[in-house]
Amino acid sequence: MTINEPTLLNLTSARYEPLLLRHPANPILSSKDWPYSINSVFNAGATLLADGSTLLLCRVEDRRGLSHLCAARSQNGVDRWQIDSEPTLMPSPKEYPEEIWGIEDPRITFVPELQQYAVTYTSYSRGGPGVSLALTKDFRTFERYAVIMPPDDKDSALLPRRINGYWALIHRPMTTLGAHIWISYSPDLRHWGRHRLMLEARRGAWWDANKIGLSPPPIETSRGWLVLYHGVRHTPGGCLYRLGLALFDLENPEKCLLRGDSWIFGPEADYERNGDVNDVVFPCGYTMNSDGDTINLYYGAADCSIALARGSVRSLLGWLDAHGSSEQGQRSQDL
Repeated sequence: MTINEPTLLNLTSARYEPLLLRHPANPILSSKDWPYSINSVFNAGATLLADGSTLLLCRVEDRRGLSHLCAARSQNGVDRWQIDSEPTLMPSPKEYPEEIWGIEDPRITFVPELQQYAVTYTSYSRGGPGVSLALTKDFRTFERYAVIMPPDDKDSALLPRRINGYWALIHRPMTTLGAHIWISYSPDLRHWGRHRLMLEARRGAWWDANKIGLSPPPIETSRGWLVLYHGVRHTPGGCLYRLGLALFDLENPEKCLLRGDSWIFGPEADYERNGDVNDVVFPCGYTMNSDGDTINLYYGAADCSIALARGSVRSLLGWLDAHGSSEQGQRSQDL
């Protein structure tokens, strides 16, 4: 019996039960909802505001092909969205030349120590995509820190608290090692170092071979940082984006405790399979219900709209226990 055979037997022994359920109102936001002319809206960061309402900071692509960010607010996080009448955060290439081709894919982290929201986003420069950071209290005005990770880098989020005295940023640089998830540390949010490889893309025929990246910001649980990440599989019909799970140590987040062997959510609905970029589900944000367990996952669908899926943190952790492997075991499978 080879090392992969027990996993294959487990996969065929029972029918898969979905962990994330699509909302029947999907897609919940699209270009037809926008108060000004755009091409598409997708890949939104998400947070709960002090009054309990939901804010989505949406990636909006204009008809030139360049992106900016625009806020949408809703009391229930599903409908009756109040959308800013003009862009909330525009590229500013005169002051920030790294934004000459737009800003994209925000992730939002509320930082209690700062009493502010940290927004990390992709700034698209002539040299490629990099990671930029801005702080805000109200999503009206922003303190921009400019580029904190140079190209080629993206898929970033700040952890909400310091780790051993340092801020921690998860991101996905493209290096000679490939497209893997890394973590870096900073004393002041401006100067970054201690870069560590956090999670490697697998090799071969795996669903997450060759290219992975962080999806929404990590979810802090009593057992560790629960991470939803995307894997990109190259097929004859194009790239296929799907989601997987991993769990990392709370005080040593570069240490992977468990990693799911299979993907948990992929493009199935028509609005996910057909669009500007087919076969894409791409979450950048989530909110947590008052029960501390139900998550509302907001994701871009086929680079054309924003959709919502709901799940349970307990169920995600339980699935990892049943279908995950330790980091050591994962590396053995890749050999």
